[in-house]
Amino acid sequence: MAAKSRSYQISAIPATIFGHLLAISITILVLVWILKFRGGFALETLIKEKIINVHTFLMVVGFILIGGEAIMAYKTVQGERNTQKGAHLILHLLALVAIIFGLYCAIKFDHESGVQHFLTLHSWLGIITISLFGLQYLFGFVLYVFPGGDKSSRGNFMPWHTFFGMVIFLLAVCTAETGLLERFLFLGVIKMNEQVLIVNFIGLLLFLFAATVSLTVLLPGSY
Repeated sequence: MAAKSRSYQISAIPATIFGHLLAISITILVLVWILKFRGGFALETLIKEKIINVHTFLMVVGFILIGGEAIMAYKTVQGERNTQKGAHLILHLLALVAIIFGLYCAIKFDHESGVQHFLTLHSWLGIITISLFGLQYLFGFVLYVFPGGDKSSRGNFMPWHTFFGMVIFLLAVCTAETGLLERFLFLGVIKMNEQVLIVNFIGLLLFLFAATVSLTVLLPGSY
């Protein structure tokens, strides 16, 4: 029985390191794709695709990657529990700022391009994900950060906070995948090329990042 128990003593540290490497790789690929193939970034431009490029970058890097790092903060940040909580809160706040600005860019692109708002599955999933994330952040702030919170309520709600946090994070990844597919359809790609490979690898690495973040939640922070 003792040997069986020891077999489950696997630390989350290797998984978090792998998650960091994936986040760096995804960021590099997104930047290469946008800067080399899609014309770069801009908010005021005649080339409207540059506006949606800002949306893509903010939602992938700002929402998913920084949001994933916020989830892993309890396993990566050394120090007291309050220090880990502070990192978790600040990183999610950065993700929230990226979400708001990213949503603005998407609406601006649709408006200036003459496209109907919230027409596709990607946009529907995006609104659902953003709404749930906002509610999760609000409830989490009131319950765990706001002074005077009931300790028993905090403990009882924690499993649900973790569960809904992971559901929202995974929903964000699914939304990003539909967004990548939508960009493919918009570009009318019909044959394999370097750009196709980059976008496909972004999608695959996003799934792998989601799995890695999920694993860090399940594993203990140390042996």
